[in-house]
Amino acid sequence: MSNVEIVNHLYDRFAHGDGAAILAVFDPQVEFRLAEGHPYSPEGESWVGGDAVAKNFFMKSAGQWEGWSMGIDRIVESGDTVVVEGRYSGTYKPTGLALDTQVCHIWRFSGGLVKSFHQYVNTAHLQEIMDKAREKEQLAS
Repeated sequence: MSNVEIVNHLYDRFAHGDGAAILAVFDPQVEFRLAEGHPYSPEGESWVGGDAVAKNFFMKSAGQWEGWSMGIDRIVESGDTVVVEGRYSGTYKPTGLALDTQVCHIWRFSGGLVKSFHQYVNTAHLQEIMDKAREKEQLAS
């Protein structure tokens, strides 16, 4: 598979919640970084290795989103780097609010495996969608 084909495969597997298939194409020392201010990683620190990605991202987000998808607008490949522009969409179950926001991903490859992933997303909009759930939890307490 080409790097672009791997990226397309990864988005399909993300949409289906197939963490095992995703981790299978990650380098054992993959660096995975969400945008600073992302509710799953507010400090924007990277996670290194599949176990860290599974624990800090997959396990947190599992079951929280309905109909999540990454709509791809553009893919640019340059050597071992693939840049993807698109939009996230889906519904955050705890609030019932729909997400539709612009996103950019940078995927870097080595030896046919994902060596690093870096996300850029409108975190203010993402926080708005997800923080409403925290507000509901606080009011219910």
